[in-house]
Amino acid sequence: MTRRGLLAVAVASTAVAATKKIRVAMIGTGHGHAHSKILALQSMPEYDFVGVCRPDPQDPAIGPAFEKTRRLSEAEALDSSIELIACEFADAEANLTFAQQAIDRGKFVHLDKPPGASLPGLRKLLEDARTRNRIVQMGFQWRYHPAMQAAFEAAKTGRLGRIHRFRASIDKPILADERKHLAKYKGGMMFSEGCHLIDRATALLGKPLKVTGIIRHHSPSPDGLADNNLVILEYRNAFAEISLAGFDPNGNAHRYIEIIGSNGSAKVQPFTGSHLTLEIKGEPPQTLHPPEPPGRAYTPDFAEMAVIIRDGAKPSYTAEHDLMTHDVLLEACGMLQGDNR
Repeated sequence: MTRRGLLAVAVASTAVAATKKIRVAMIGTGHGHAHSKILALQSMPEYDFVGVCRPDPQDPAIGPAFEKTRRLSEAEALDSSIELIACEFADAEANLTFAQQAIDRGKFVHLDKPPGASLPGLRKLLEDARTRNRIVQMGFQWRYHPAMQAAFEAAKTGRLGRIHRFRASIDKPILADERKHLAKYKGGMMFSEGCHLIDRATALLGKPLKVTGIIRHHSPSPDGLADNNLVILEYRNAFAEISLAGFDPNGNAHRYIEIIGSNGSAKVQPFTGSHLTLEIKGEPPQTLHPPEPPGRAYTPDFAEMAVIIRDGAKPSYTAEHDLMTHDVLLEACGMLQGDNR
């Protein structure tokens, strides 16, 4: 969605706010985005945030918002008056399981990343949602990031020329507890964190012709976590390179997305804030700071969902894109095997 599109959503969501509030509940508490999403939903006039359901007592609940939020039973969270369910477990498979339950009950769903480890499971979820005239919105973090949107706009309008390279990195240091949790999935950190960047690559370039994942454990820790990873997506006239490691103590500052074309490049670094460097042939380099959308982190996601629920608006990303992206992610992680196709 472009900045103009975000403005349109903001205007439309103001109209939505004047109607009956959308009742929303969260199921699961352990996802790293859960706390911020509670704050976003509580701050938005479009929504009546009812509370949080924690079916798994081992699922973490980190952040002060959980202490002040009403706890719900599963029956209360899936009550007929609830229109939207946000699935925010630490475990990807639990998110997919409860997202299916929510769709089966006729709810709209915000499903945090990655959307499970089962491609057939996600395919069924999205097909069942289509049949019920419901939408599953994926929680990929940078779909509405203003600097990334500006970089994509420069690419898609031809300002960068013919695109031949997408490069991105999302290093982060991770602690022992998180390592233990992620190690259960063969894709490790690429599965959990790299999914954000694979989503950006496929949004720009589409479905790749070939996917190569180099998924390695290079830490001295004996947990076996795939913590040093490189994925290469091959297109007819372009490559996408996505790297991720769990060792850089300054990883957040070193994260970047770069789009390179025959007429120049656009680079977003770091991801915090809105910072874009444009280098166009024959022009001096430019550093731009596209304005942040109003509200908190994740407000744009839920503003779009409000307009979808109330006005029947089309989502910015189709179910076909989401399924294709998950297919690419699982193949990159070596998890697209046997019946998991």
